[in-house]
Amino acid sequence: MTRLMAGALMMMTMMTMMTGCANVPPAGAEEVPVRGAGTCDAAKAQKLIGRARSPDLGTEALSLTGARVVRWIPEGALVTMDYREDRVNLHLDGRNKVVKIVCG
Repeated sequence: MTRLMAGALMMMTMMTMMTGCANVPPAGAEEVPVRGAGTCDAAKAQKLIGRARSPDLGTEALSLTGARVVRWIPEGALVTMDYREDRVNLHLDGRNKVVKIVCG
């Protein structure tokens, strides 16, 4: 193997490894940043359970909870387990209706 080929192979391997470190949101879970107070209080938004997903619902959830970010979590979606005190998570059922509201 020539030095050029070995160098190219090493570069491709490094790029592939670095791709695994990229911060990519989980499939189906979408975060929408909006300015809020910053610390989430999910208890204030429990009245939104049962409502259908919409931009207005997301805005209302942010306003009620004081969070800066809303994360929509569709039924069966895989999400990261990182905790963020400025994020409200809206869990959805198969019909895109909110079934659970928690911070993190």
